[in-house]
Amino acid sequence: MRIGLIIQLHGSPDSGLPPPTWERVKGFASTAEDVGFDSLVFEDALIYREADTTRGCWESMAIAAGLAAVTSRIEFGQSVVNAPYRSPALTAKIAETIDEISGGRYICGIGAGNTEDYDYQAFGFPSDHRYSRFAEAIQILHGLLKEGRVDFTGQYHSAEDSELDLRGPRTQGPPIVVAAGGPRMLRLAARYGDGWNWWTVEHANAMEALRPLVNELEAACQEVGRDPATLTRSLDLYSVDPLNRATIGPIWGGEALGGTPDEIAEALLGFRELGFDEIRCDVFPKETEGIEAMADVVRLVHQG
Repeated sequence: MRIGLIIQLHGSPDSGLPPPTWERVKGFASTAEDVGFDSLVFEDALIYREADTTRGCWESMAIAAGLAAVTSRIEFGQSVVNAPYRSPALTAKIAETIDEISGGRYICGIGAGNTEDYDYQAFGFPSDHRYSRFAEAIQILHGLLKEGRVDFTGQYHSAEDSELDLRGPRTQGPPIVVAAGGPRMLRLAARYGDGWNWWTVEHANAMEALRPLVNELEAACQEVGRDPATLTRSLDLYSVDPLNRATIGPIWGGEALGGTPDEIAEALLGFRELGFDEIRCDVFPKETEGIEAMADVVRLVHQG
């Protein structure tokens, strides 16, 4: 099984926590690569607002391009590209360019949009009809990355006689990983994705919580005439606590997964029952020591 690391690009100078400077992000990526993680993923957001707190976020495509140049082995990308932020043809062009810079290590995770409406309004992007907009966007993205050209005119998006003349190191571009939780989105993932991604904050009952979703995904594959085994499955797990810091407490309503390296690895490997071939871990503490503490877990997961 593959194992990935989740890092965050958001922060605030007034939060009391170290901001996600480029040096810190680059350092986390280097440590993740040294530890042996297979992938590194991060969010695609622009701003977070909660009550009186505002947290900014670095633009993720620029960060991805930077990581392409300063890493050598690890695969990387947004866990979910926020599709409304960029036109689908431009997204394909950027994805292909980053894949070229990295030598074929970019992962194009994408979804209909998972941030609050204020995020789109603050930066001038539409937030309505997210599914319908995405259903058009994924056709354009898929056509350009897989075939190198597309001619599409829809209600929300168009790419007329568009082509990617310069192609990166992979003939069909970086893999498209669709984040999907609803029936219609799962069918788009089955039709256009190389992979499917979802997330959970549950650990004790995660298998039973995820099973209906996986069953729906497999039904979607059958509906579009696809073998479910040809669609890779990744899970973003919030959160993992290899140092067992009792002060961390719950996050997003769930509790951090702790224990010995063997216990953590066994819990992660358990997701193979549902066909997941990659688990991406949000590690506490969000510091170099937390990433380094995952070394034995990474080794054990790779050993299976």
